[in-house]
Amino acid sequence: MKKILVTGATGKVGSRLVPRLLAKGYEVTILVRDAAKALPGTRVVVGDLYEPETLPAAVAGMDAIIHLAALFRTFTDNQGIIKTNHSGTVELAKAALAAGVKRFVFTSTSNVYHTGYGHPSKETDPVDINDPRPYAASKIAAEQELLQLHPDVRVLRLGFVYGDRDPHIEEIMPILKQWKRHPGYRMHMVHHLDVAQALLMLLQHDGLNGEIFNVADDAPISLYELADSVGKAAETFDTESGPLSDPFEGVLDSSKLRGWTGFRPLVPSYYVARDMDLL
Repeated sequence: MKKILVTGATGKVGSRLVPRLLAKGYEVTILVRDAAKALPGTRVVVGDLYEPETLPAAVAGMDAIIHLAALFRTFTDNQGIIKTNHSGTVELAKAALAAGVKRFVFTSTSNVYHTGYGHPSKETDPVDINDPRPYAASKIAAEQELLQLHPDVRVLRLGFVYGDRDPHIEEIMPILKQWKRHPGYRMHMVHHLDVAQALLMLLQHDGLNGEIFNVADDAPISLYELADSVGKAAETFDTESGPLSDPFEGVLDSSKLRGWTGFRPLVPSYYVARDMDLL
């Protein structure tokens, strides 16, 4: 597994993952819509998930694909979210299959889970392909079709990704205010270092065909603590919030990834990241 195609290479996760792949000796090809956005050390193929005819040139000769490209829940173009996250993913997998690409690693999201499980969310918990949230529904649809389509798909459901000077935390603060979330709601986070670690494990390990894995750190953090750490708690939450309805909502069970691959978080909590200047 030396020749790797990375989609979404210029995004938050991709721009931090690609240098780490290169440092480990992988030959990295990136699929971009604009050649001017090429990352140093990579081979560039100009193409678009919306244009299936551009994909064969990207997948040709690859050993594996790490598919990161996505439109997120903060976008207002619901059709674009579905087209990118589901339809574009399926087209890429079909092109990979036709080209004989051995392995397909797909990044999904912990947003596929809902409330009421009675425990931290596990990969075996039911998810709803008709979820009213377009981002979650598109990722669920992509997961299900990929698992039927490609013989060696590995799905990684990410917690809230942060660190490495990623502005993700600052960007979510006004959104938290709009959502009117309970300040005690816990959000399970994962540092970019651990996203890269998990993706490399899924890339390298045999015997993970058709499996889904959660990845998160060891210490889900309350929204109040997260907002307070950037001085935004007072303006983000109402003073009277009532009881927290589901204490497990937003919390992930990552024991499968640990047991199957030996994964252990390099950054076990947000506070460790802060104290070690890894934010």
